[in-house]
Amino acid sequence: MSGKVIHTVNSRTLIRNNIRNYSMFIMLGLIMLIFGPLANWRNFSGRNITNIFFQYSYVLILATGMVQCIIILGIDLSVGSVCAFVGALSAFVYNTGIGMPLTVVSALLMGLGIGAFQGWFIAYPKIPAFIVTLAGMMLFRGLTYIVTDVNPVSFIDDGYSYFSTGTVDELLHLEPIAFGRYPAAFVMVLILLVVYWASEFLSRQKKIANNFEVSPFVFFALKLGIISIVAIVLADRFASYRGLPIIAIVLGITISVFHFIMNNTVLGRYIYAVGGNARSAKLSGINSEFIVFVVFCIMGSLSGLAAVVSTGYMNSALPQAGNMFEMDAIAACYIGGVSASGGIGSIIGVIVGGLVMSAINNGMFLMNLGTHYQYVVKALILLFAVYYDVYTRRKAGLG
Repeated sequence: MSGKVIHTVNSRTLIRNNIRNYSMFIMLGLIMLIFGPLANWRNFSGRNITNIFFQYSYVLILATGMVQCIIILGIDLSVGSVCAFVGALSAFVYNTGIGMPLTVVSALLMGLGIGAFQGWFIAYPKIPAFIVTLAGMMLFRGLTYIVTDVNPVSFIDDGYSYFSTGTVDELLHLEPIAFGRYPAAFVMVLILLVVYWASEFLSRQKKIANNFEVSPFVFFALKLGIISIVAIVLADRFASYRGLPIIAIVLGITISVFHFIMNNTVLGRYIYAVGGNARSAKLSGINSEFIVFVVFCIMGSLSGLAAVVSTGYMNSALPQAGNMFEMDAIAACYIGGVSASGGIGSIIGVIVGGLVMSAINNGMFLMNLGTHYQYVVKALILLFAVYYDVYTRRKAGLG
């Protein structure tokens, strides 16, 4: 009885085709290691890792939406102002006593409405996204000043801020177990790894059954091992401080949902098709205008979620909130491998790009360097990332 022939990808080809994704993970690791001795290794402490998620989750949420805008050759410059505006309105909503779950839903709906408003102008009259969202940046900043009367909006209690800075262990009143570690992070990572390993093995077997090429088993096992180790170490860092952050769960769900959409749904394929060549997509029967409209609706909804996260972290709705949020999200996208020519990019890539920016900001903060140095470093990294994209595409004959 003859066995099933397994078609494996050549190792050199595998590395060449994924070099950009690999380089981002390597860069993140190197940045953490470089800042280690410079910051007396405080950047690896459980408290610091947890604070990174508290402080920079909004960037990762916004980048999840921004990558879709850039893939379709658009951009959203208004997300910072939208975060300030929705953050202020959601604070008023929360102060009515409605509760945090409904406040989050209201923020998502407000963001969706704003995204639909801007998306209609971009998709149907075909006004450039740069112009529409630049107008939106000024419009929603002005509206924020009007609704707040240029004064911070405080909360009636700590429930709002707890969404951004609380932990599951504290919420469930869980006590530390062995070695002073809180349990929720380990339980969560165990469940996630079981699901991840099962899905990866099933996906590999499905590809083999359909005679698709797969990576050599050594590479496959190495990838699973590295990801598992990183997940366990991250869980240990969370567990060593206050436990599993609530925002880490919110962020994980957001990333997982949109990673699935972009890679396993018709909508995701259409987004890549419109970004690759809108005219060809139109000729293929894809309603490209509607896809553009949907992408900006998604961006608006995620801006609403980011508004709640950032406002909760600041523990008040500030009229000047959201400053430079759009630049952080855009930088995370380009550093994470999104092509300036459209049609190329991934959710995981931009998340790593956002973590690179967060690690740089955090490392320089631990070294007591001012924000002006952070701007210089981020600008140089962004310029290099875009140059790398243009250079590699030109070398491959794609641009």
